[in-house]
Amino acid sequence: MKRIVSNTVGILQGSRVLFSDFADGGAMWTGQGARESRHVVVFKEPFTEPPTVMASISMWDIDHKHTSRADITAEDITVAGFHLVFRTWGDTRVARVRADWIAIGSADSEEDWQLY
Repeated sequence: MKRIVSNTVGILQGSRVLFSDFADGGAMWTGQGARESRHVVVFKEPFTEPPTVMASISMWDIDHKHTSRADITAEDITVAGFHLVFRTWGDTRVARVRADWIAIGSADSEEDWQLY
């Protein structure tokens, strides 16, 4: 269990189209084997410690003639952001993917005192 020690909890969320490989013949649409699409997400405001981040696929356009294989995750989470990573493998053909994410963690408050 992650315990949030701060009196203020911050929640940020976002959505991002990760790729549209069908439009330009990219690797997710035309490739074979292990493939990865990695994107840096920068938080609008930093957290006071690395938050918990959940990522999900909110839209995908995939070829129905091949097996559907997908993995989406948040990696390298820091107070300032994280990497949003989509992976597929085998003969899966993915035309495009949009991912949504939510980050929850300790945040600064206007009422916090800063001692220097």
